[in-house]
Amino acid sequence: MSRTEQYERTEPTSDRDWHSRSLEDVYSDLETSTRGLDSSDARERLEREGPNEIEAEEGISPLQIFIDQYKPALIWVLIVAAAVMAFVGHTIDAGVIAGVVIFITIFGFLQDYRAEQSIQALKEMSTTYALVRRGGEKTELDATKLVPGDIVFVESGDIVPADARLIEESNLSVDEAALTGESVGVSKEVGEVDTETSLAERENMLYKDTVVERGSGTAVVVETGPESEIGQIATALEEAEERDTPFQAEMDRLGKLIALGVIGIVSIIAITELVIGDTPPLQVFLTAVGIAVSAVPEGLPAVVTLSLALGARRMADQNALVRRLPIVEALGSVDVICTDKTGTLTEEEMTVQRIVANRETYEVTGTGYDTEGEFLQDDTPVDSDRVAEVMRCGMLCNNVDVGTRERDADDGDSDAGDAGAGERTYLGDPTEIALFVAAQKAGFDHDELDEAYPRLGEVDFTSARKRMTTVHETPDGGTVAYMKGAPETVIERCDRELVDGEFVDLTDERRQELEAQNESFGEDALRVMGFAYRPDVPESQVQDPDEDLEQEMVFLGLQGMLDPPRPEVPGAIEGCLDAGINVVMITGDNAVTARAVGKEVGLRSTRVVTGPELEEISDEELREIVDDVDIFARTSPEHKTRILKTLQAKGHTVGMTGDGVNDAPAVKNADVGIAMGIRGTDVTEQASDIVLLDDNFATIRDAVKGGRRIFDNVRKFVNYLLSGNGGEVTMIFTGTLAGLGLVITPIQVLWINVVTDGIPALTMGVDPAADDVMEREPRPPDEGVITERIVASIVGIAIFMTVCLLPLFTLNFYGEVIPGYDVTGAVFGWSPGYEVGRELAQTMVFTGFVVFEIVRIQAVRFRYGLGLFSNNWLVAAVGIAITLQLLVLYTPTGQLLFDVEPLALVHWAQIGVAAVVFALLMAVFVKVQDRYFDRY
Repeated sequence: MSRTEQYERTEPTSDRDWHSRSLEDVYSDLETSTRGLDSSDARERLEREGPNEIEAEEGISPLQIFIDQYKPALIWVLIVAAAVMAFVGHTIDAGVIAGVVIFITIFGFLQDYRAEQSIQALKEMSTTYALVRRGGEKTELDATKLVPGDIVFVESGDIVPADARLIEESNLSVDEAALTGESVGVSKEVGEVDTETSLAERENMLYKDTVVERGSGTAVVVETGPESEIGQIATALEEAEERDTPFQAEMDRLGKLIALGVIGIVSIIAITELVIGDTPPLQVFLTAVGIAVSAVPEGLPAVVTLSLALGARRMADQNALVRRLPIVEALGSVDVICTDKTGTLTEEEMTVQRIVANRETYEVTGTGYDTEGEFLQDDTPVDSDRVAEVMRCGMLCNNVDVGTRERDADDGDSDAGDAGAGERTYLGDPTEIALFVAAQKAGFDHDELDEAYPRLGEVDFTSARKRMTTVHETPDGGTVAYMKGAPETVIERCDRELVDGEFVDLTDERRQELEAQNESFGEDALRVMGFAYRPDVPESQVQDPDEDLEQEMVFLGLQGMLDPPRPEVPGAIEGCLDAGINVVMITGDNAVTARAVGKEVGLRSTRVVTGPELEEISDEELREIVDDVDIFARTSPEHKTRILKTLQAKGHTVGMTGDGVNDAPAVKNADVGIAMGIRGTDVTEQASDIVLLDDNFATIRDAVKGGRRIFDNVRKFVNYLLSGNGGEVTMIFTGTLAGLGLVITPIQVLWINVVTDGIPALTMGVDPAADDVMEREPRPPDEGVITERIVASIVGIAIFMTVCLLPLFTLNFYGEVIPGYDVTGAVFGWSPGYEVGRELAQTMVFTGFVVFEIVRIQAVRFRYGLGLFSNNWLVAAVGIAITLQLLVLYTPTGQLLFDVEPLALVHWAQIGVAAVVFALLMAVFVKVQDRYFDRY
């Protein structure tokens, strides 16, 4: 039985208890020792367990991407229509439809091909080499050959090669942000922790693909490859269900409805003609084809695809990169956003916000790494001298380096001579950077201070000591020691306090006051550090200091720091809440910090549920409380996915943000997965639908607004196109039943659907957002593009178009059928001198449809509060459509291709009268709809 089989469990990966066993038990279970494994034993285990690598599934092939473009039902409706037209000899009509199909599929293929990426980025994260002890000797080998039971060594800068239990450590700190979401490096210690301890708090464990920040350690490998924590995440990512967005499902449903509608209408017409009338079968077939062509909105797939592409382009300009086009619309129906804390809601730059010095408390302004700021007491600026000593200590007892970060070639306006230049940045622990920046606010210059107080020695910080001390030469030739560390550790080594330049005894009462201040800072989620100095360093402690130096210190003060919320986030969250979108914070940070940040950014409530509490409640209990919890703290990857699926099971459309590898499964399973572009891992970006290029929650709010705008626009042009198709079907249907034959030809219908309707419909995709777009509740998941109001609109417009256009056909058609009676002259008192008949009558209907589109456009847009000139592209599109129609009417080529006759002024007058009547009917109809239907 393999070790994997031996320890196979049904509970989540994070519940495996390597962290809670004694080292003796770990060695025994793994059949290893501090000498490591023998080479032969290691080879056997490698064959049994497999290589220490993540097996990523193959990405989708280009051929499959292309085949997927033919899944929508509407595409097959168009293909069948083209085939029928070619069969009956209407090659031009067939060619136009085929061209539309080819354009849609090629455009869709290019979009999906660019977006498709596999999760093989997991392989790229693996380390190449690992330092391991085998047979009692250290050796360097390919990290993929590590097996459980190996003894590995790590030091600063290394990527941990496998999940391992710590055996020895020296000042070891590991950055686990990619795995746990913890914003600060985790100090590691040898020992045992409780079985229930969350992943983020297992200080005796190292996890594959996390990064050693400082120190060194020795550990025994307990899990490799797919069994490691990151391997389990990869498995969950591969198993995540690929789902269509609600919009994709709706468009597919719409295509099927159109297909069924076409079959039904054609069947009714054919049966009616064959049974009741005496029309020849060929004519019946041609009529049926005409109706089928008129019923299919040939331009709809192209318009939808291009509209989504334009929306995606606009979002990219606003720092939201869309990886899948349909997700652009899905954003508009999101009603819950689950967001990480660090870097999304906060700056991800620790900032000193509060200082205790000279027995006074001061506030510090400015956020992040900006060195501009003031020191305030009761909102009144004070001189930086009041905090100078504690600031000096924070900068000198500090290992931050000032370096440069390479700029992209596109950044800045630097000349070629500046190649290799970069912006100044801070390199080191985030806590030390915060102290460094705060000292600069007080006017200290690092280079000058280092020159005035050169470092002579150091007592290192360790997780056990919780403090650090440095020894410096003073400008007058003396020596001084500076200490920083956990407040309680610093205070217990002090016997005096510096107050206004004087030494004051540190009494028990004063110690209690400082302890209370420390607790008060902690309740506000501040990370607090204490500071002290010793002005009289013994000679023996100058060059080689040790812990004996850290006695009889003088207490200087406290500094409290926090990763502050981004300034724009509270407004963005308020905007989401006003739009009916609940915001839920899911973080790996502790509950106190999460609650404080939640309060500052304006979350609806500050109820907090932690990861360990989640593990104690059932799925049913979680289902009952999940809508009332806005903050989940100390969460693991499994917790995030569980929360997500519970929200989805309750009918919510959920957007999930993430940056670390631990977030990837939840991001992929979300209705809208959102990855961070700056600090996000490749794996999470690959799993996402949208990548935020600025890692800013406010960008999510803007993207949701963009999604709602796009859905409004899609709904508008679907209404516009289908109402036009409905009018064409109704006209042909009525004309056929009345014995008039085809009142408009198939190629004329194609021209209307693809060109004179399609071009304006496309520009409706860039209509501005309605004023109330972020004041409405999110669209229910089961509410499609086509609502009852739109159905009523399509039917009403179709009837009104028929009522207004059919008289134009009969008026001109019967002028030739009744010899000697010129209907046109009788009605208008003037004979135009043109021959009247079917061709002219069809031309009148053909052109009438084009003119009516202007009226229909504004009728559809009216309830969104948009005027005709609110979209300049639309005005231009209407102008282009009319111009193209005139070219068809008045050029020999157009007349030949479309079987039309040029219209005289009297004909335009007839169309104008019909358009006015149609506009009045539509105005009344919109008012009636407002009484019986919702506005949208």
